[in-house]
Amino acid sequence: MDPVKTILVIRLSSIGDIILTTPLLREVAAAFPGARVDYCTKEPFRLLLAGNPHINALFTTEKPPAGRYDLVVDLQNNIRSRKLVRKLDAGTTVRYRKRNWMKLLLVKTGIDLSGEYRSVVERYREPVAGLGVRGDNGHCELYPSTEDRVFASTLPECDGPRFALCFGAMHASKRFPPVKFARLLSLLSESMPLQILLLGGPDDTRYAAEILQNLPSPLHERVIDLSGRCSLMQTAAVLERCDGVLCNDTGLMHMASAFGKQLFVLFGSSVPAFGFLPYHTPFELFGVPGLRCRPCSHIGRDFCPEGHLRCMNDISEDAVVGAILEYFNTVRQ
Repeated sequence: MDPVKTILVIRLSSIGDIILTTPLLREVAAAFPGARVDYCTKEPFRLLLAGNPHINALFTTEKPPAGRYDLVVDLQNNIRSRKLVRKLDAGTTVRYRKRNWMKLLLVKTGIDLSGEYRSVVERYREPVAGLGVRGDNGHCELYPSTEDRVFASTLPECDGPRFALCFGAMHASKRFPPVKFARLLSLLSESMPLQILLLGGPDDTRYAAEILQNLPSPLHERVIDLSGRCSLMQTAAVLERCDGVLCNDTGLMHMASAFGKQLFVLFGSSVPAFGFLPYHTPFELFGVPGLRCRPCSHIGRDFCPEGHLRCMNDISEDAVVGAILEYFNTVRQ
């Protein structure tokens, strides 16, 4: 293979998937010192990569890259990314193998051929492993701007741990019910003076309202609802200042992992076999093992096909609260 001086990495969406490419960016830059590494994504996710020191230029599908690249790493591997590559003067192109057939086999039959757990980060690395790219055991990376960190610095001071609740998710089968979140927060606050931050996008505000409606009135003064009020990278800067995070299987889980935060993760229809556990950050995982209907989808569903949502409803709030309290009590000793 000729010397590699120009590299393009492609991942078009979504939040978590893009954040999970950041270890590979660091590793590619280390494997090809002095090479120019560019990145192409969709415009809504561009800011996730802004400030990344391993990226020379950021492109979008609206303003795509052009010209010569010695190496193209297509981590999206779909019709749109292949069309984008065809318009380039690409030397070597390697692609991420999604293995969707294996996920569908697990969903449809319950047969798990995934073997020992492998993170999607490791799978992203596979196409370039033969080119000398090696894992470095680091975690994901995000780089909030000075303005983003100034925004986060305006949070009120607190007399206890600052605790983020990332309560949203695109699909209902990945969302812990707001009523159960409210009970969980009530139990937590009975034992520890937490400052609780509700984090989510504009589509999550109705779930925040439902959580607040089900909280005891005295607890409201300890809860700051930031859902729908922060940009992506302002949310990242807020997570950077938190002492722990409770989250569904969502992009904000991976965002928090970029800062090495202690995570408490709720998996409903998700299962570890899909490869999306938090990467190289401490976490505790809560789910309902043994459900024959789980997983019901490899991406999540807007409704429970069985009508009971046991994968979420059967997760014990007391067990989650116990783990969170044990963590903070240990840290504070």
